[in-house]
Amino acid sequence: MAEIQKVMMVDDEPHIRRIGELSLRSVGKWNVVLAGSGREAIDLARREQPDVILLDIMMPGMDGPATLAELRATAETARIPVIFLTAKAQRHEVERFRDLGAAGILTKPFDPMTLPDEVRARFDEWVTRAGAK
Repeated sequence: MAEIQKVMMVDDEPHIRRIGELSLRSVGKWNVVLAGSGREAIDLARREQPDVILLDIMMPGMDGPATLAELRATAETARIPVIFLTAKAQRHEVERFRDLGAAGILTKPFDPMTLPDEVRARFDEWVTRAGAK
């Protein structure tokens, strides 16, 4: 199965990025790339080629779904699994986000001690689904 070595976390709130970075780096033992906006995430994803992207849904300017659409439309980033982060995750929204091409959805606030396990589980599900296609 594919391994995670580099994770990108995209959130417009600096304290969420910092907590996520500490969790992913210290608990998950991964390299972490941070972005504060959708546009920055697209540029960094092309350059950094993370193994998985954690993407906030509600951001000013380019929101998470618009960012995901552009990532999917770009050859260099089209196959990177994207896991949405949201404070609201109702059942119909989860299905809509999966239909957009998300690898999964995680809710905020997240537990920094379990975040890497949750990311790994969504990543593994994505890899399994992609292999079945």
